[in-house]
Amino acid sequence: MKRNFLMGAAALASLATLSACGGAKTAEAPAATETAAAVETPAATETAAAAAPAGAKVEYASFTADAAAGEKVFAACRTCHVFDEGVNRVGPSLHKVVGRKSGSVAGFSYSDANKNSGITWTPEVLFEYLKDPKAYVPGTKMAFPGVKDDQKRANLVAYLEAQSK
Repeated sequence: MKRNFLMGAAALASLATLSACGGAKTAEAPAATETAAAVETPAATETAAAAAPAGAKVEYASFTADAAAGEKVFAACRTCHVFDEGVNRVGPSLHKVVGRKSGSVAGFSYSDANKNSGITWTPEVLFEYLKDPKAYVPGTKMAFPGVKDDQKRANLVAYLEAQSK
């Protein structure tokens, strides 16, 4: 629990720093604090991200994402995931993953943590999740340590988006 609190505090500090760099309005600060306070619960974070108005800035959007570069980052994911519909490997198929609910691919044996997370895989959620999957969804079976480099992660999310169309 202490680890989750510290991770939430670190996420809040990162969010505040990134907001300051992006020229966020002072009036938006309470909403950012409210969202960051919900960091311990991924479903709450996802709900807050989904509630953002269309066209609102998101943290990963400050990067110039390159789907072609994201394909190179995805090479590490190919061991466990493919984009073919209905083809599960160690991980579930990523066919149209962006916009899909976590734990919803037929025929894949998900952890209870993923099945019950309430997460919808939006680009914003994927950006946060792929930094450290086990921290974002404690109890997940995904062994991948995450993509720590923000730019590479933004590129990966752009690639996932491109493959989901």
